[in-house]
Amino acid sequence: MISLPIDEVLPALREALATRHEAVLEAPPGAGKTTRVPLALLNEAWLAGQTILMLEPRRLAARAAAERLASELGEKVGETVGYRIRLDSKVGPNTRIEVVTEGILTRRLQDDPALEGVGLLIFDEFHVLPFASKFHDLLSKSALILTSSLSR
Repeated sequence: MISLPIDEVLPALREALATRHEAVLEAPPGAGKTTRVPLALLNEAWLAGQTILMLEPRRLAARAAAERLASELGEKVGETVGYRIRLDSKVGPNTRIEVVTEGILTRRLQDDPALEGVGLLIFDEFHVLPFASKFHDLLSKSALILTSSLSR
């Protein structure tokens, strides 16, 4: 696996999420936020086998992120990593990382406000997600914000 800039901060990120249950990770585009972080956190003890939901701003980005994450594991989308977007879904019984869009997350929160079975919610590209801050305020789950810029 090729080394990426984000690899250096993964130990500190693991520690932050284990002790504080939330973190903000700001790094430039291409640092590996989307592709490395969910996989690096997948087997953390505090996650206790629960699912990671990663919120992406667009359907194309959600599908591409899921495909990249699955390829990093040498798997097909729908195995360990899957996605749910409007009119399309590729998840399976063993899916532990689910990449979703805002509409899907909104519906899921309406149906299950506690997000049972979800141990971590990742807001990817937080600076372009118009409703992400509202989602974050509503949750008592562990949350991670990935962004290339906190200013709009």
